[in-house]
Amino acid sequence: MNNQNPAIGPMSKVEMEAFLAGGEICRVGCLDPDGYPHLVPVWYHYQDGGFYLVGREKSLWASCMSRDPKAYLCVDTLPVVRKVLVRGDAEVLETPNVGGRWVEIARAMAYRYLGENGPTYLEPTMNEPRWLIFLRPHEIKTWQGNYTKLQ
Repeated sequence: MNNQNPAIGPMSKVEMEAFLAGGEICRVGCLDPDGYPHLVPVWYHYQDGGFYLVGREKSLWASCMSRDPKAYLCVDTLPVVRKVLVRGDAEVLETPNVGGRWVEIARAMAYRYLGENGPTYLEPTMNEPRWLIFLRPHEIKTWQGNYTKLQ
């Protein structure tokens, strides 16, 4: 294997945590009120062995998770394939509010996704109520590899 090809196969815990500390968007899936899958891209914050999600009051995915906690989350990249797939239960830590614990988590996400100016994106909307949801994994599957450069 040359230096351009990362290991191929499951990630170690250290590799997974380093990947999840990056700036990839995740897609979270849940069931809508009619029982259909609902999938949406969201920011996440990986900590405490799970995934914190902050959603605006009108976010369909957040209200769906408040009714049915079954959820799935995918964080992935291309062209070098890295993916973390999570099946678990969502726990509503805060119903929509202004100024709750979600604020510190949303600020951490803004820095991670947008850099040092991230809070300037968030601050003008701090008066909008938000949910704080924690996705507690039952199962995590990881994979990494560069299929396009396999010989």
